[in-house]
Amino acid sequence: MSITKNSKRRLSPEESRTMALIAARELLIETGPQSVTLKAVAARIGRTHANLLHHFGSASGLQKALAEYLAESVCETIGAAVLKSRSGEGTAREIVDLTFDAFDKEGAGALASWMLLSGNEDALNPIVEAIHQLVDDLAEEGHDDLAMHQDTLALVLMALGDALLGSQMATALDLPRVTARDLAERQLLESMARWQEEA
Repeated sequence: MSITKNSKRRLSPEESRTMALIAARELLIETGPQSVTLKAVAARIGRTHANLLHHFGSASGLQKALAEYLAESVCETIGAAVLKSRSGEGTAREIVDLTFDAFDKEGAGALASWMLLSGNEDALNPIVEAIHQLVDDLAEEGHDDLAMHQDTLALVLMALGDALLGSQMATALDLPRVTARDLAERQLLESMARWQEEA
């Protein structure tokens, strides 16, 4: 749902914060992480810079909150896909596509690289922590499930790399654009087969 300038009706702090995060996500997807500023988000939702400063404290606070917002949304979607797959209703490809889309189409890859380059590395903590919590929640052996941790690391790094360089590398190597997703799906299917054998 697109955010447009709203009337100046009074919003609860939570409504105002959520509206700002939705607008920040739209800006991230439309024009990249450098456009996610307090001023730009305020203009998009018809609020003042001071209003957003009150909610987030700074541009880096806004970006960290955006990372947390993206992480929660993405992990919820991926978690549902994993559970669906385990029940036989979903597929490994759905999990791969959701993960790759989170880093590419949803902007998490661009946000991550921007945060690293701008020295705001702690803004990535919510993404890392949310993925870690998701893996622990889904793993059969909880936090000690080494195989699940390894598979998650491989999938996330492939998705992040694909978001940043996938198109250019596929073109340079004369490969179909979906090659990285195909490789990730194959790896995940092998892991799922191994999990079933061990169960």
